[in-house]
Amino acid sequence: MNKFAIALNTALLIAATPTAFAASSTELAISGLITPSACSPMLSSAGVVDYGKISAKDLNASRPTALPDVTLQLTIDCEAATLFALEPLDNRSTSGFPGSSYGIGFVNGTKKLGTYYLEMKNPLADEVPAHTIASGDNGVTWYKEKFMDPGYLHAISSPVDNSTPIPLKNLKMDLLINTSILRTDNMDLSDEVPIDGSATLDVIYL
Repeated sequence: MNKFAIALNTALLIAATPTAFAASSTELAISGLITPSACSPMLSSAGVVDYGKISAKDLNASRPTALPDVTLQLTIDCEAATLFALEPLDNRSTSGFPGSSYGIGFVNGTKKLGTYYLEMKNPLADEVPAHTIASGDNGVTWYKEKFMDPGYLHAISSPVDNSTPIPLKNLKMDLLINTSILRTDNMDLSDEVPIDGSATLDVIYL
């Protein structure tokens, strides 16, 4: 480390003019906040949606084919009233499209197979009906939103103010999964193709 510092200082001195010198130091700040309470999320059915085997003949060649909607129950239990948000991450984002949808893998190597959406419904904040809100600027501003878009923050607000998340101890809501297979007229479905969607829901403390 000493050799590196000497070489760096020498380079700065050489680059400097006789009348102006660069600052010889800078500062690094490490910050954060340790929260006394923790929140644990849980999805029913272990978070697994299994469509089983689908015949290629039942898929539309000229338009997307909607698969049956599936609803899972999402619960989040905190040790005390806590201000938090959920950040969904699409683990198959390369097979998805920009926007609200998530990818479900590829067919024939590089062709996208389809998409799914996550819709938040019937939220109960500490057993009281509430609203779902979202933020696309890391929590600076919030707006009412029912779809859980990947990469956005999603929180709970009171019904009278959709601009501010509220702290809560328990959250219960339905998570509707809406999946579709893209048009198949240019897909080779002569072999079995796995439906391979995966997402992670991270609890973010605000």
